[in-house]
Amino acid sequence: MRFLVDNALSPAVAAGLRQSGHDATHVRDVGLAEAEDTVIFTEAASAGQIILSADTDFGALLALSKETKPSLILFRRGMDRRPAQQTALLLANLPTIKESLDMGCVVVFDETRVRIRMLPIVDRA
Repeated sequence: MRFLVDNALSPAVAAGLRQSGHDATHVRDVGLAEAEDTVIFTEAASAGQIILSADTDFGALLALSKETKPSLILFRRGMDRRPAQQTALLLANLPTIKESLDMGCVVVFDETRVRIRMLPIVDRA
């Protein structure tokens, strides 16, 4: 899988994913450390990458865009913030969430569960 790791997460997360055989880049590696979220969103979508972040703004961008890509994996507050733990949590759950990520979704890891919301995000009211 191809991942673009946002500045809200450590470059060690990208390194851990690469060590496990995934194509993972941190925004710092490609000169996007200071980039606006919209630029990172566009870059990930055009490169076929899944965004990894702890920044909830990406979810808002997806909701507003009504797009089906890029998929987003979001690590919520209250979770273990150590890069090795985040990487291990993602890798342990990847077989379960891979199909949804391929189709386009938001995956949220919080303290007690993993939530998946398919894209596009639409108001169902």
